[in-house]
Amino acid sequence: MVVSEARGRPAHSGDREDNAGEPVAGLAARKAAARLLAAVIDARTPLDGLTDHENGHPQYKALDLRDRGLVRAILVTALRYRMTIAGLLAKRLEKPLPPNATALSHVLHVAAAQILFLDIPDSAAVDLAVTHAKSDPRTQRFSGLVNGVLRTLARAKETELPAALAATDEAPKWFSDRLKAAYGADKTKQILAAHRVEAPVDFTVKADPDLWAEKLGGIVLPTGTIRVEKLSASVTELPGFDEGAWWVQDAAASFPARLFGDVKGLRIADLCAAPGGKTAQLILAGAKVTAVDTSKNRLARLTHNLERLGLSADIVQADLLKYQPAELFDAVLLDAPCSSTGTVRRHPDVPWTKTMADVEKLADLQARLLARAVALVKPGGRIVFSNCSLDPIEGEDLYRVFLAENKTIVDDPLQPGEIDGIDAFLTRQGTLRTTPADFDLGSPGISGLDGFFAARMRRAA
Repeated sequence: MVVSEARGRPAHSGDREDNAGEPVAGLAARKAAARLLAAVIDARTPLDGLTDHENGHPQYKALDLRDRGLVRAILVTALRYRMTIAGLLAKRLEKPLPPNATALSHVLHVAAAQILFLDIPDSAAVDLAVTHAKSDPRTQRFSGLVNGVLRTLARAKETELPAALAATDEAPKWFSDRLKAAYGADKTKQILAAHRVEAPVDFTVKADPDLWAEKLGGIVLPTGTIRVEKLSASVTELPGFDEGAWWVQDAAASFPARLFGDVKGLRIADLCAAPGGKTAQLILAGAKVTAVDTSKNRLARLTHNLERLGLSADIVQADLLKYQPAELFDAVLLDAPCSSTGTVRRHPDVPWTKTMADVEKLADLQARLLARAVALVKPGGRIVFSNCSLDPIEGEDLYRVFLAENKTIVDDPLQPGEIDGIDAFLTRQGTLRTTPADFDLGSPGISGLDGFFAARMRRAA
């Protein structure tokens, strides 16, 4: 990711004054970045919520759109390369920062992200960090340390950064340990390397993928998804948005809805349906879809998305564990709430806002939701279970135990050649598994998939 900051621009109203009483351009953005980084690391607050333009953190919303973009770029970079940044900073400290010096740590990480990875002059990043440190009672006495550490970092980055990147696992220990246990050291290294690269943007189109690939400046994947490495404009400004010709959906996220096969005329429940990508797929394939979700706000988003696409579904707000339809469905899709560890390319805060305890708690919820989903389908009907976690506790292990403990269902394994474009992701058990290290298209920026697990089963007759 490369972000340029305009030189000599007027100070924003949120910028504070320096010691001479003059506003310091860019200071408010750096303060917001450090504050939000603290919220992610110290309070485990998801980054998307903090940077939401309507309901985000007040310090973020006080900035103009350009500075908001800069703040998000700094945060995504600081999280994506957190371990490398930490290692290079530690080399310049005579002793580790004390545990209560978190505010100082965040000031240093925000500045280091700019120096090492963003197109911002080193002098600006250093000077703003020093001014920031002086303005905060918690860090005032460390302003000299901030200046010295960052200036030596800037001088050494060309020689030290490549080796640091090669030697560093860019993840907290709990997360890298889980990946190694599931995928081995080599595959884990590939996954973590993919997490450093901004994910491409994938589009599911209603029709004519070749035409829309040309209009959007992308390629058509073997699965029919259109992939664009870098967008030329915001999503809402792209051709086809207003007429509802497509929606943004990672290629892996499009797989679960395809596992049902021919759905024409079937009544299908899409459980935990928002924001509605899989609902739209099923409608286009000819199903009569009931979209169920517990969140009123998420269902409002789903409704808005379907309206833009010119599609309709029965929409139900309900607690799935208590949901009781008037009649059973022909098939059910459960894309269950999970740890989202398969989406780190897009959400680099995930390993820092989740813990192993969260993974285990979510796996328990998924098992209960899956048991409920099975009860909503007619005997003989298909159930597809999926989520965007990389951890087998939420995928392969959960499904194996669920099959063993529930005699009301039978495995319905996927067969090679059954569905175009997904054979490479089939396991020997007939389930589906993707990771960010899969789907090599020759360049990191255009390769990879979100991490997904999916399994197919039938309710016993």
